[in-house]
Amino acid sequence: MAEAGKSSLKRGKPNYIYTVVGVALVLLIMGIMGWFFLNLNSVGNTFKEDIRLSAYMRTLNKDTIAQIQQFIASQPYAKNVVYVDKNSAKEIWNKENNEDWAKILDVNPLPESIDFYAKAEYVNKDSLLKITDDLMAVYGNQITDLQYPQTLVTSLNERAAKIGLIFLVVAVLLCLIVIFSIDNTIRLAMFSNRFLIKTMQMVGATQSFIARPLNIKAVVNGLISSGIAIALLFTLIGWAESQFPQLKAIRNINHTLLLFGGLILLGVGISVFSTHRSVLKYLKMKLDELY
Repeated sequence: MAEAGKSSLKRGKPNYIYTVVGVALVLLIMGIMGWFFLNLNSVGNTFKEDIRLSAYMRTLNKDTIAQIQQFIASQPYAKNVVYVDKNSAKEIWNKENNEDWAKILDVNPLPESIDFYAKAEYVNKDSLLKITDDLMAVYGNQITDLQYPQTLVTSLNERAAKIGLIFLVVAVLLCLIVIFSIDNTIRLAMFSNRFLIKTMQMVGATQSFIARPLNIKAVVNGLISSGIAIALLFTLIGWAESQFPQLKAIRNINHTLLLFGGLILLGVGISVFSTHRSVLKYLKMKLDELY
């Protein structure tokens, strides 16, 4: 029996290597998908926060304009609040339209304005309407209008909702595939240990005594697999950021740490669950059923 146990253990060891590598590759795929999902949200927020809002001035009193600018800057939704005089407005218009209308017009028709950008969570139809109403209620006599690209705001939010739903469905399906793949990989590794498990039971070992070292091995293997996956993912992220420097601007350390933590929990959790379930399965089987 001892020889049979040693033989079973030797047959099991090589499979652990393949199990660790296989689980690591599956976790890497899950990590790449998670990274894309987290960056998708950040990219969407970046686009939203690039939409300029312009409060056009009715008044030319510099003190009043400074007061309005300070008021807007104090609001929780505003960022990068700047005063744009007529000359600056002309430069912005010429840059955006790639032409100089000064050759045609002698007078600058553009009004002075206070331009600012709203934080991503406020860039939607309802929030921007409320911002407009609140601003006009306080400074309606000094401001003619608050303008922003309404069509672009609506389009961004609609597309973000659709893409987010698609990614959510894909993420759920991928998560199920990952769980199923890891479970099958570990069950195949445990299959080579079925005689060792049964032999220990036949010599009087308790269920907890048999399961404990295998569960500990599963934790170690899960940590190694997730460590390999995280190392590969970190390398891929570094390469992607070197190829596309814009990705560095939307990097979120908290999201990255959350992703890495999720990979560790997923790798260890499924490894332990699948291992323990396999142990219980083989303990309940009769010796003849193991062949």
